Amino acid sequence: MRRRAWYVSGAVGLALALALSRSGAAGDKATAPAPDGESRFNAGLEHLRAGRIDLAIEEFKSAIRQDPKNPYFYKGLGVAYAQRADRCPDDACRKEPLREAVAAARKALELNPYYVDARHDLGIALLRSGDREQGKKELLNAFNDPTNPTPEQTARNLGLAYFEEKNYPQALSWYQTSVAKSRRYVDGYLGVANTLVAMGKLDEAIQQLEAGATALPEEWPVILALGEAYYRAGRFGEARARLELVAGKDPVGPSGRRAAELLKNFPK
Repeated sequence: MRRRAWYVSGAVGLALALALSRSGAAGDKATAPAPDGESRFNAGLEHLRAGRIDLAIEEFKSAIRQDPKNPYFYKGLGVAYAQRADRCPDDACRKEPLREAVAAARKALELNPYYVDARHDLGIALLRSGDREQGKKELLNAFNDPTNPTPEQTARNLGLAYFEEKNYPQALSWYQTSVAKSRRYVDGYLGVANTLVAMGKLDEAIQQLEAGATALPEEWPVILALGEAYYRAGRFGEARARLELVAGKDPVGPSGRRAAELLKNFPK
């Protein structure tokens, strides 16, 4: 099975950050942003959504110049730098944008120590930059924060961190925690299944994916993973049925394309 080998950014995310910058989150002591800073921030969001990372960074920096006390502007800047790192071909290239992502998240937390979303992002940036113990510590602090709006994402990121380190028992525990926190979170089921496969427990992985498919019958990544797991187990009829379903229902999506690719070489 293929796994999603990236970390999920902080729970609130930039889609909600503009609204939060207007209303404030629990414990936020920052003043309301200047109108021009808010417009710059909004422009940065639009550039980020469109994949124009460098322009997004410049707009977020402009927003910060207008309102240097707003933690949400630093949140946007940190996410933009993290996405710049995503585009790098090697670790040497990723070093500087990840350093900037860490600095932006730390500044957001300095301005608002209760900003759990920024703590989440800080943990991810530290993990990616190689400071794994401190990164996991920040994620654990975010997970334990009672204001964390999506602890399933934080648990999933901790699971991925341990999976990368081949500490499969800890990875499995955190992925199972992710599923327990939200029965509708796709990456939790995929993480549990991938870890069980890595531990040589294919039958248990299938059981978990079957539970995921029951809970999320139209989440094609889960159905695809179940089809691939059936294939690994030699249950070709069940595998074909799942893969054909995904290919038919999601023909242009990544899951549908992957299912169609697998079906081309399917045993007769």
